[in-house]
Amino acid sequence: MFSIIIPTLNNLEYLKFCIKSIKRNSKLKNEIITHVNIGDDGTIDFLQQEKIDFTHTDYNSGICEGINKAAKLAKFNYMLYAHDDFYFCPNWDEILEKEVKKIGHNNFYISGTMMNEGQINFNCGETLNDFDEKKFLDNYKNYNYYDFQGSTWAPSLVHRDIWNKVGGLSEEYFPGTGSDPDFNMKLWNLGIRIFKGINDFKVYHFGSTVLRKKLNKISKNKYGSTGAKIFLLKWGISIKFFKKYYLKSDTIYNGPLENPNKNLLYFFDLIKCKLYLLYLKIFFKA
Repeated sequence: MFSIIIPTLNNLEYLKFCIKSIKRNSKLKNEIITHVNIGDDGTIDFLQQEKIDFTHTDYNSGICEGINKAAKLAKFNYMLYAHDDFYFCPNWDEILEKEVKKIGHNNFYISGTMMNEGQINFNCGETLNDFDEKKFLDNYKNYNYYDFQGSTWAPSLVHRDIWNKVGGLSEEYFPGTGSDPDFNMKLWNLGIRIFKGINDFKVYHFGSTVLRKKLNKISKNKYGSTGAKIFLLKWGISIKFFKKYYLKSDTIYNGPLENPNKNLLYFFDLIKCKLYLLYLKIFFKA
């Protein structure tokens, strides 16, 4: 049913735990594919022993290049991007399958709801050493958010045809910050208007060990925060503007999105985007 794509960077114990949760808590026939950055901590040996498909670079390729490489191995039509420090809740795949069938077509972007570091504040441990799995499994259903608009983060699901039409993730975002809204912008331009976050599709997110944070020392360039500046230079608007006026991020889901209401506030914020864009081009010769 689902091809689960996980990039990893020398994070073996969390990757093992993530994969264990997928295998234990899945009901459908799925596959796991990883992209291994470096992998000199035993990750490659582990994946070979578990007979899990993977791609590999002996350097830090970042999230986008890694996912693009791994996606080429996907055998199923629905591709789910996940972090290596997720814990998947029981029956997650049946919940997603039900949602896909309810939508009835493939023009969508669906994401889950993150617990601990994410939408729901439910802390059962910051690391594997202090994670209380029993407490989490006994109680996670009691902590809820809502189905929301404008999801731009993992775990995220798209159909293979949509992925291929937009060319996957844009690799200029390194190590990955900004690549999610960039991907959503490409989907928006393709005509997709369903960007839905699913409350019932929950994962526990340890957060502190995610690949982006491991590479945050190199996530800035002469413009400041890399992802935000690249997005602005590429699309002419900021990530914040896109999420506010187009995706209506984090509002209650009420169906497919419509084109933005271009009122006075829209144009005021648009002018601010254009002025900052001009500033970058003049003073940084972007």
